[in-house]
Amino acid sequence: MTRRRPKSVPSPSPTARRGALARLLGGAGAAVLTLGAGWLGGCGDRPAAFSGIDITGADYAQGFDLPDQNGQRRTLADFRGKVVVVFFGYTQCPDVCPTSLGELAEAKRLLGADGERLQGIFISVDPERDTPEVMRAYMASFDPSFLALRATPEELPALAKAFKVYYKKVEGQTPTSYTMDHSAGSYVYDTQGRVRLYHRYGSGAQALANDVRRLLAQG
Repeated sequence: MTRRRPKSVPSPSPTARRGALARLLGGAGAAVLTLGAGWLGGCGDRPAAFSGIDITGADYAQGFDLPDQNGQRRTLADFRGKVVVVFFGYTQCPDVCPTSLGELAEAKRLLGADGERLQGIFISVDPERDTPEVMRAYMASFDPSFLALRATPEELPALAKAFKVYYKKVEGQTPTSYTMDHSAGSYVYDTQGRVRLYHRYGSGAQALANDVRRLLAQG
């Protein structure tokens, strides 16, 4: 005996589905569905969200005016047309700092020709040991275009507060063997020098490269 294949039942249209839901939910629900219909219908057209935390319009991390490892004073205005990634750390950091700078260098490589429009900035939270000579050697091991900035011990507290960055000296067995606890995320600025994203530690080079590419496309 041959079984009859059941007739296919056409799926209700989006309008019909919203109408049924509206009848179930009542007047208030109908209003919500009506207001949300356009937003839901356009979901496929909206660009994907950034991988980093979007902090566009934040009133902190607005900029810096510090000397780099070569003695030249730097501000965000120096890098107009580039996406700038700022990371706070110290050269004797055992893991977080080299990992973050390594990912930044890899993100630049992943961007191909656009990598020249990515500027890495490292700001030391250990000005006692991070001399210009030390920072020059340290940055060269990641990417020669990356810059290391150094505030004086007197300037550093206000700078850290302006960026909402935490740091604390942890004493070691000798006066010079201390370590530094510090925030491990990175700030990302668009080509106009506006802070746009915060990337948590360990987000990965590909996620950062994708966000940089999107910011470059925005101009």
